[in-house]
Amino acid sequence: MGPTSIDAVLGIIKAYTTRVGEGPFPTELFGDVGERLRDGGSEYGSTTGRPRRCGWFDTVIARYARRINGLTGLALTKLDVLDPFREIKVAVGYRYKGKLMKEMPASLEVFSKVEPVYRTVKGWEKSTCDARSFGDLPPRARDYVRFLEDLVECPFQIISTGARRDETIIIENPFGM
Repeated sequence: MGPTSIDAVLGIIKAYTTRVGEGPFPTELFGDVGERLRDGGSEYGSTTGRPRRCGWFDTVIARYARRINGLTGLALTKLDVLDPFREIKVAVGYRYKGKLMKEMPASLEVFSKVEPVYRTVKGWEKSTCDARSFGDLPPRARDYVRFLEDLVECPFQIISTGARRDETIIIENPFGM
């Protein structure tokens, strides 16, 4: 199949950020909040059982991934993990030596020294698991999704609110099916 046959490219991204292994992770959380994300999302290696590193959603990384992969839409997973949070932070940029950065630095050395610039949004503190359409989500959960969508500059076409198949909301079928 040639590249001109591809009409859509769907990326899959969590409602928060995780990382396996070493390396820079600007939004990594330590302590109670990181543990709540890890436990709520069952963020443990399937083979090793090692805990994954967890942090707030990073729009800089997400926008970079969207651009370099030519994504036309996104599937947002694990929205339900954020259900109990009163406040949710989202990295909207980085600060490096006093300068605000909105894009990924080209240098790994610089990336390892950036500090996230956060915007805090109100959580919804309600379950999203029974939502079967976007309109069924709590208003603040919808606001969170639209906020991320605007910052990543890519539409969310699928949202998962749990591990079961019926806990998936199709906003727009990315492949026209």
